[in-house]
Amino acid sequence: MKAAVFEKYGSADVIAVKDVPRPEIADNQILVQVFATTVTTADWRIRASAFPGIMWLPGRLMMGLFAPKKKILGVEFSGRVVSVGDKVTRFRMGDAVFGFSGDGAHAEYVAIAEDGPVVPKPEAVGYDEAASIPFGAVSALVFLRDFAKIQPGYKVLVAGASGGVGVYAVQLARYFGAEVTAVTSTANVDLVRSLGADHVVDYTQADYTRSGETYDIVIDTAGTTTFAAAKRVLAKTGVFVPLEFGAREIRQALVSRMTGGPKVVIGVSGDSREDLAFLAPLMESGELRSVIDSRYPLGRIADAHRRVEGRHKTGAVVVTVAPTSVPAADQPDIRAA
Repeated sequence: MKAAVFEKYGSADVIAVKDVPRPEIADNQILVQVFATTVTTADWRIRASAFPGIMWLPGRLMMGLFAPKKKILGVEFSGRVVSVGDKVTRFRMGDAVFGFSGDGAHAEYVAIAEDGPVVPKPEAVGYDEAASIPFGAVSALVFLRDFAKIQPGYKVLVAGASGGVGVYAVQLARYFGAEVTAVTSTANVDLVRSLGADHVVDYTQADYTRSGETYDIVIDTAGTTTFAAAKRVLAKTGVFVPLEFGAREIRQALVSRMTGGPKVVIGVSGDSREDLAFLAPLMESGELRSVIDSRYPLGRIADAHRRVEGRHKTGAVVVTVAPTSVPAADQPDIRAA
């Protein structure tokens, strides 16, 4: 099968599309033909070894100190089940699915445990759209619901509202009944309004800390603001939730726990099947929709990395891997191939 492989850390030029062995599935696994995947912020940080601040050494120890341990990146995908293990009961041949891949979704096939982070794709959602949901939407869900403890009636400010996580933070905060203020650039004002933002601050024209408003949650999805700035507008019981954090934010989280006033809450989102199952009906109903910045074929995945690394994308950068027009009945059982 074809896969985007990187054997050393560096610029996007270290990525090459090569032939690699197709995954073999265990009795409890499914094999998915990948129709679409994405390049996320996590992908370019791992490829470039661009872990922020004090996270550099832990990142290298986890991913490979001198060379990457896993040479195929890609954390989210959509596609069709083309083979099932003997003990699999949740999926059948031809099922359309989407989810997270721990083994690298920048490839033509991925093997996933049937009880892993993979769920049926909503019929009303295309493969490109489904592939762009898991990383950003699950991150937004976990940080808002589990870390920030969002409640109906809260006033929430989303910094980086047009980014890969921000577009979902706006939608999910609104879904949970919050009054949402989105901070973005002039070019994306109409977009974030269309996603449900009640108020929009164009950071090229105004400073959100001088608005006179007070918020229960300030969530920074892309490292665009600081706790020092957020404290000016946070309620006494408010929380600042930075998705990108380093030594400063870790120290602030510890200190703010012991003092009065706003708190810094940090954490790492997971990739659970339950969270995907929570999001799927919202996708089906249209309450949660994907935002796609651009699309690249697998052969141009290095260009997709460059787009993400530029830090100016809007929503997700999708990589198309295989055509989506093959009828399920015409897809052979890969085990028989």
